[in-house]
Amino acid sequence: MMFSRFKFLSLLLITGLISSCSALDSYLATPPPSLPTETALPTPTFAWFAASATPTLQFFSTQIPTPEMRPGLGDIVVTDTFTQRSFWDTATSDQASAEIEDNRLNLSVKSGIYMISLRQELVVNDFYAEITARPGLCRGDDSYGFLVRANAVAYYRFSLSCTGTVSAERISVGTRQILQEPLPSGDVPPGAPGEVRIGVWASGTEMRLFLNGRYQFTITDSNYASGTVGVFVNSAGNNAAVVSFSKLVVQNIVYNPPPQTPQP
Repeated sequence: MMFSRFKFLSLLLITGLISSCSALDSYLATPPPSLPTETALPTPTFAWFAASATPTLQFFSTQIPTPEMRPGLGDIVVTDTFTQRSFWDTATSDQASAEIEDNRLNLSVKSGIYMISLRQELVVNDFYAEITARPGLCRGDDSYGFLVRANAVAYYRFSLSCTGTVSAERISVGTRQILQEPLPSGDVPPGAPGEVRIGVWASGTEMRLFLNGRYQFTITDSNYASGTVGVFVNSAGNNAAVVSFSKLVVQNIVYNPPPQTPQP
């Protein structure tokens, strides 16, 4: 763990000097605007998203979950109250910090910085996981959210924007593939302060997002079958962003999808 923290700090400081190194893409990266296919990212510049006009939101009514939306829930694998520093990637620098305090994991980043923290000693494939996020400083296109089936360089990312939208992407060694375009949601806190319970149901190639227990959307992708979970925060504007996370619960899933009716 000491080696992991030293490596994380070194990567963060090196990136602060704007050197180009592909190993940094999982912690500080600069994905291009929305891409239809995977492409290599340019040299990191601290601008996580290109500047764009803030959309006028038209909130929709999210669906009330039914037992069928989260089938197969089994035993609880992890209940994390954020008291053990060794369970999460933590570090502090002039650019960003990830620290556990008062049963919360607090992520703080300066302008243009993207940071993740992964849960150690956990590998799951089919699961349902929930975590509470509380944005304390969050404006415009700043974002935060939940990482699943994750390792240091590859993961699925469910993003909540401080403009009130939610989306999903696949990240792999500095490239990103959009799996769900941003959707307005009344369950996303419109800035800070706020609180939201983020849940992801994952079985096989299918992953479903829930916010405050309400179903949002489903994505399907076969690239990553297992991994840990994690969280992230990104400052897309000229200000810092601060988000805290707490109350992680991970459950097993035992689920066999119904067979598809053959097409004539």
